[in-house]
Amino acid sequence: MSLFKKLLKSTSKLGKERDTKEVVESKFMPERKPPTDEFFMENFKKNGGKFLYCSDQKEVFLSFKNIIDENEDFGKEICCFDQNLKTMFQEFDLEFTRNGTTPFFLLRCEYLIANTGGLLISSNQIGEKKLFELPDSFIVLAKTSQLIDTINEGMRGINKKQQKIPTNITTIKTFKNNQESDFMSYGNTSKNLYLLLLEDL
Repeated sequence: MSLFKKLLKSTSKLGKERDTKEVVESKFMPERKPPTDEFFMENFKKNGGKFLYCSDQKEVFLSFKNIIDENEDFGKEICCFDQNLKTMFQEFDLEFTRNGTTPFFLLRCEYLIANTGGLLISSNQIGEKKLFELPDSFIVLAKTSQLIDTINEGMRGINKKQQKIPTNITTIKTFKNNQESDFMSYGNTSKNLYLLLLEDL
């Protein structure tokens, strides 16, 4: 047998042994968990959300402008309860109101939940309003440091970081054609949702 064939044979045998070893090891290894940010993005997009990553404040403003321009037929009125957000976006010549019948609602959130692709919010963002009382389209400004794996982790975070526990804690999911709900969602999670995710890590 030629040296070339021997090399090919031994390489092939080695490759098969390596493949077999990897298969055996994988049977006993725990299932590989994707990074929290990738897991969230995958589930969020699957739910129908529109995801806009922003590396800095300048990109936040540019993405926000694109959303407003894309929906210019909605007019200039936008619902917002957060004074800091009103100040941040004051250069956009918008009329901020607490009226829930406007086309858009601008808000922050408590946490971004990776395993559901949902957003955890509370009275800190929506007061005592139910989701169905708010506009159909949401623009949510969040930070990468708010990414967590589960709702339970979010609830622990809320309890830990806030002296006064907020009320009206709920989740927003963007299942556009799905009436599925859970005990955290008040029976209505169907929102047209834009997420401006600002890198802060």
